[in-house]
Amino acid sequence: VQLQASGGGLVQAGGSLRLSCAASGFTSNNLAVSWFRQAPGKEREGVSCIDSSGVSIYYIASVKGRFSISRDNAKNTVYLQVNSLEPDDTAVYYCAARRFRCSRDYSGMNFWGKGTQVTVSS
Repeated sequence: VQLQASGGGLVQAGGSLRLSCAASGFTSNNLAVSWFRQAPGKEREGVSCIDSSGVSIYYIASVKGRFSISRDNAKNTVYLQVNSLEPDDTAVYYCAARRFRCSRDYSGMNFWGKGTQVTVSS
C-alpha cells in the first residue's frame, strides 16, 4: 500500500485547505485512514480518523468543529478539510492507515505516507 498526502500550502489565519490522501496498491475501502501532524519541535499527534465504512469518525478536541474528514472509496482517497486555520495548526500533515477500524489512540498504523506541509501565518 502506498499513501500520498497532498494539498498543503501557506495560508493566512482563518483560511482553509483541503488535504488529500490517495491510496494505491490496496482497496482503500478496507482501510481506516488517520491524519497525523507534527509541528516543529513537537511530537507527532493523531488528528482525525475515518473507518473503512466511513461511518465512524473521530477528531481530537483541538480541531473539532474546524476539521472535517471524509472519504471517496471510488477514488481511493480520504480528505481532510481544514477550516479556520490557526498558527498552531502549522505542521507537516501525514496520512496513515490500518485495517478496517480506527484506533482511538492512533496506534497500530500499518501504512504511512509522506507528509504535506501546512503553514498558517498570523
